[in-house]
Amino acid sequence: MFSDELKTFRRLGFRHFLLQILNFASVIASGLMLWKGLGLILNTESPIVVVLSGSMEPAFYRGDLLFLTNPPGQRYHTGDITVYRIPGAEIPIVHRVLETRDVFIPFDNSTENRIVNNRLAKLKLPPGEHQLMLTKGDNNHVDDIDLYRGLEWLDRRHIIGKVRGFLPYIGYVTIAMNDFPQLKYALLGGLGLLAVIQRE
Repeated sequence: MFSDELKTFRRLGFRHFLLQILNFASVIASGLMLWKGLGLILNTESPIVVVLSGSMEPAFYRGDLLFLTNPPGQRYHTGDITVYRIPGAEIPIVHRVLETRDVFIPFDNSTENRIVNNRLAKLKLPPGEHQLMLTKGDNNHVDDIDLYRGLEWLDRRHIIGKVRGFLPYIGYVTIAMNDFPQLKYALLGGLGLLAVIQRE
């Protein structure tokens, strides 16, 4: 199957091999730059995520690909579908905002400030105005407080983005590669091999 390519590779030599490696590296670097550029434009660390569970059914199903934005001045409202990550948790969660609350942390060290800070101490909010959120999966019976790892509310810094669009079932490729790491390595190895032995 690859006999012609191997003969061509031997004929062209080591210099051609290095050129193909550089071409492959430039494709990977271009993809990473596109990903990071999209993240900067949309103000989110991850502009595209895959739904990994059924907690948001029937709005989103496992394997749906979600597109996110997180404009800095935009407020979140009840009913918005957000993606958030709790510190220490590896996987982001896609859930709907159930309730929002505005709090103001005073700049001085008054009694009012100590009461507010004691109640919200785990969030470690700096002085100023903050929007707090409580979320819940559409297919879940209770809110997400148990998922917050001791926090009572989500702060804006926990939010990765707001869902702006989706493509159904496209993310199953990512799920398959996470569930079967051998498939991921075989796919990457095959792509690398093709990049190295192609003639152009």
